[in-house]
Amino acid sequence: MSSNTDESIYPHASGEAAKTVQIHSNKNELVFYSGWFCPFVQRTWLALEEKQLAYEYREVNPYKKEKEFLDINPLGLVPALVYRGKALYESLILNEFLEDEFTYSKSLLPKDSFERARIRLWIDHLVKRFTPAFYRLMQAQEEDKQKEALNELVDALKKYLDQIKGPWFSGEEFSLADVTIAPFIVRMYILEEYRGFTDELVGQRWIEYKQRVKERPSVIRTTSDSERLTEIYQRYLRNETQSEVGKAIRAGKSLP
Repeated sequence: MSSNTDESIYPHASGEAAKTVQIHSNKNELVFYSGWFCPFVQRTWLALEEKQLAYEYREVNPYKKEKEFLDINPLGLVPALVYRGKALYESLILNEFLEDEFTYSKSLLPKDSFERARIRLWIDHLVKRFTPAFYRLMQAQEEDKQKEALNELVDALKKYLDQIKGPWFSGEEFSLADVTIAPFIVRMYILEEYRGFTDELVGQRWIEYKQRVKERPSVIRTTSDSERLTEIYQRYLRNETQSEVGKAIRAGKSLP
């Protein structure tokens, strides 16, 4: 299938996210290269918003792989940051950079070194267990493959939830663990509508945590209208997407 379908995606954020884009449209030494629809982008966008940093938002269509953006990220993937003329990419790396560089802002990691390590451990769990299962379930076409992926997803969520110390993963404070899973919680309605996922499969604690995440102001400010997100995910549901994540899932490879 040609990648032209992917290139024709809706060109910009909508709803509350569009308002946030407008607020951050002015020039700034911290430039955030974004694809409004991407959950990995939203991870870093959430960190920027939670830390209340000044930044410039620039929309990129990562399917077009234009030279200007490839000079910033040779992989052609969003998100990316340029700060004082230097470029970085990969959402989890970017979030750690924001923690290290902007120490005057709100921290998304606790001071206790053991708890910081525990958060990173469970971010790794989300990256290696939950996120691949999320995409496998979305892209699976056969009923048995969908059931297998659904079981993996529910198991990964239950293990994560068992580690939550309070309203948020680390207790009273919203952390990078919550940031890492939040964009996928926003998109879980796709799996509910098309892939048989229900909150009851995970349990009451999940229902409460999911609701808190969705009501978090930073999450609301960085989320586009659901109908626009649904349009994007139709190509995943048909297993026709030409995204690097989609191609990796089809090939049985680790996510890029």
